[in-house]
Amino acid sequence: MAKTAKGVPAGKVAPVKKTASAKKAAPPEKVTVVPEKATAAVKKAPPARTVAPKPPRNESRTALVRRARRINRELAEVYPYAHPELDFENPFQLLVATVLSAQTTDLRVNQTTPALFAEYPTPEDLAAADPEEVEEILRPTGFFRAKTKSVMGLSKVLVEEFGGEVPGRLEDLVKLPGVGRKTAFVVLGNAFGRPGITVDTHFQRLVRRWRWTEETDPDKIEAAVGALFPKSDWTMLSHRVIFHGRRICHARKPACGACPIAPLCPAYGEGETDPEKARKLLKYEKGGFPGQRLKPPRSYLDAGGRPAPPLGAG
Repeated sequence: MAKTAKGVPAGKVAPVKKTASAKKAAPPEKVTVVPEKATAAVKKAPPARTVAPKPPRNESRTALVRRARRINRELAEVYPYAHPELDFENPFQLLVATVLSAQTTDLRVNQTTPALFAEYPTPEDLAAADPEEVEEILRPTGFFRAKTKSVMGLSKVLVEEFGGEVPGRLEDLVKLPGVGRKTAFVVLGNAFGRPGITVDTHFQRLVRRWRWTEETDPDKIEAAVGALFPKSDWTMLSHRVIFHGRRICHARKPACGACPIAPLCPAYGEGETDPEKARKLLKYEKGGFPGQRLKPPRSYLDAGGRPAPPLGAG
């Protein structure tokens, strides 16, 4: 029988000796990845991935302040058009709209208040209104009987104690029916230009995810977060955090893979980390959908945002 040069019969394959290199290779170690910093552009290609340096649990106070302020700066670049998402033309409209926003969306309030303010444009008008007619207008906002009582009650107090004008002091605002610190700071910050932190459900969720505080009481959260920033930052910080919570860092399924501050977030990975899948979770202008205001600021429209439709449209 013919043999090969190595003495193996022709037509047969020489057996291969097992070596260490032939053994099954161990799977590579999994690396946690997050997207690179996003720009403020509304529509953009999915971001690339990079390794995320998570903040340590034993973070010093100085490191916390630096990280918190850096997050604020990053959000300012992503949301240069951040604004209160309630439509209003004066302090009275903002006060009423904010009270109505409890337990519903700003969008639904914005779709409801045009009819309310067309019929009752001043505190005097609303204070003297027929409660049943007001209830019917406010029905789409939910809890419409309690809300009718609050907005008519605060209108009456404005007329009787403040000459029909919305006061510009915290201590006066919180005396009005249905008005707490959150509502008061919305009005002070956006109608009077006085700094305040708005601790709504989005703000509470995000600052705890970011480990800015472990407090759960809104007043204590307000104090803890306020201590990390100069007063001049408070109002816009609130808008940016709330914008981010509504658009990307959702309660049930945050879009971690599309988050511009992922490298600074200790909670990265709680939501969808795949960039393509995460982009499908984006809401409002980030996902190409209309915003919450029927009459949004010009800066929002210039950035690609679209106004919301009126009640009953589409």
